[in-house]
Amino acid sequence: MPAHDIRTALLELLAEVGTVTATEAAARLGYSSGLCSFHLRQLARYGRIEEVPQSGGRARPWRLRRETADSASGTGSESGFGELVRGLEDESYQQWLAQKDQVPEEWQQDEAFSAVVYLTPEELAAVAATVRRTLARYQDREQRPSIRPAEARPVAVVSRLFPLV
Repeated sequence: MPAHDIRTALLELLAEVGTVTATEAAARLGYSSGLCSFHLRQLARYGRIEEVPQSGGRARPWRLRRETADSASGTGSESGFGELVRGLEDESYQQWLAQKDQVPEEWQQDEAFSAVVYLTPEELAAVAATVRRTLARYQDREQRPSIRPAEARPVAVVSRLFPLV
């Protein structure tokens, strides 16, 4: 697998979980911790990620880079971070479409949909909260594989609620 695929997988993982060490990334992605460590350092070298400040211990957690000055002003990196996440989501979906026929038949379904609804700002927030509550029921399965049903697989859930201009 080319290096850019490993780096893309690391960026996707960071977008999903927030912070990750090389050891955690290796366990999740199926690579060696040394390989993940190398690519995490390369991503940091090119300004894509940064180390999470911490005290003590040998663990080196990493996160997607967010420039504090730009975040405070509401420009730049927050927009860039959102674009990065959306780009990774779109890339993952395109990979799914390209490889859909290679997965077992029961997993070949795709529940992608969209809708336009008329909402107030309060209703928009309520819809988002409902989606988050629904997904929260399954979050423990990430950290506790022993509680996952045997047939469970990672599934991307992408929700974008925004007013149409």
